[in-house]
Amino acid sequence: MSTPNTSPAQPTPATPATPATPATAPSRRRPALLAVTALTLLAGAAYGAHWWLHLRHLESTDNAYVQAPIVQLTPQVGGTVVAVLADDTDTVQAGQPLVRLDPTDARLALERAEAQLGQTVREVRTLYANDAGLASTVRLREAEVARVRAELDRAQADVARRRPLVASGAVGGEEMKHAEAALAAARGTLASAESALAAARDQAVGNRALTDGTRVERHPNVERAAAAVREAWLAVQRTELPAPVAGQVVRRSVQVGQRVAAGAPLLSLVPLDQAWVEANFKEVQLRRMRIGQPVTLTADLYGEKVRYDGRIVGLGAGTGAAFSLLPAQNATGNWIKVVQRVPVRVAIDGRQLAAHPLRVGLSMEATVDVADADGAPLAAVAPNQRTTGSTQAVTPPTAEADRLVARIIAENGGRTSAGAAGAVARGAADPAERRSKVQAARAAGAAGTASAATPSPSAAQAPADAAEATRVAASRPTATLR
Repeated sequence: MSTPNTSPAQPTPATPATPATPATAPSRRRPALLAVTALTLLAGAAYGAHWWLHLRHLESTDNAYVQAPIVQLTPQVGGTVVAVLADDTDTVQAGQPLVRLDPTDARLALERAEAQLGQTVREVRTLYANDAGLASTVRLREAEVARVRAELDRAQADVARRRPLVASGAVGGEEMKHAEAALAAARGTLASAESALAAARDQAVGNRALTDGTRVERHPNVERAAAAVREAWLAVQRTELPAPVAGQVVRRSVQVGQRVAAGAPLLSLVPLDQAWVEANFKEVQLRRMRIGQPVTLTADLYGEKVRYDGRIVGLGAGTGAAFSLLPAQNATGNWIKVVQRVPVRVAIDGRQLAAHPLRVGLSMEATVDVADADGAPLAAVAPNQRTTGSTQAVTPPTAEADRLVARIIAENGGRTSAGAAGAVARGAADPAERRSKVQAARAAGAAGTASAATPSPSAAQAPADAAEATRVAASRPTATLR
């Protein structure tokens, strides 16, 4: 059995004390953290101020595209294409000829209309000339009635004288019968003369109804024929199709030799100077948008270095889905809400558009400043009364047609010379020749107006001819009742 160790414990040597180290690392990190924190707070405050003052007033979208009018060129008359004067990508001016049709048929129709107008003028002149002749016939018939009535009075007097003498035998029965027969014949002749007088008067009244209150050039028949001439003249002019607006040619489908009908699209024109941007904003972005608010636009074509200034001018009547080819049927099956977009029309500054032209369909980014909300809401804008488009290039001036009509009327109305009649040629072969013919027509119109002030010899001779006819008719021998 072991015994415990009762020896005294040995003393442990004492450990020397370590001197204290100063806290230098935390003191150096604290200013840096404070600086970072201050900079972060300052940046956050600056961004917050920038957002509060500027960014919260901006609504932007990259769902925006360039749009422009697409003007179709369609013929107003049918025909065969003989020339195509422009191709795709060509830039043309308003009024510039683009397509020519064969004008042969139209020119022939114009010549027929001119001939018909001349014939109508001569027929109407005959109506006016018949007025004097029919008036002379009425006077002749009146004189005939007066003469026959005098003959009747004489026959009645002969019968009245002979009747008392029959009983005494101074007048024979046969002679009395001859006197009574002459009286009966005189009565029949008077009735016939009065019927002829009534017929002559009716004929004169009927002819005056066709001529009263108007002149030859204003007669309805002449105006109808003149309208046909103007229509045929327009058909000739419309065989040349000018550009209705200035722009770039696209979608050219017409070919030389093609037979086209009236209204068939031949090509299209895009006036790029009238382009606008259609920005499709979400419906939640339209709350503070107003008409006239400024818009900043950038195009992917030019990048951020080119910015366009625009303004809101209109809002679509519905969302894009509402007017799509297959609109959504939200009342059937499962339904998932989708945020809708509404097209907003943005007008572009014309000077910027001329400096940096855009093309239809280019992608744009639009940013609207909605800070100024004094304008009218988009949905409450009154209808715009401005004209969205107009052109006079496709309507030829009708002054040349009017001069042509006046010349034909003057020629066939006996009011102009044969030299002035050839001043205007029919159916010029090209626009330059037509312009030269227009100048000649002006000179002919001036000559026709001067000659119209002096009555023609045939017109002055008409009353004399009528008087001579009356004298001849009055001098004709007539049967005398005995």
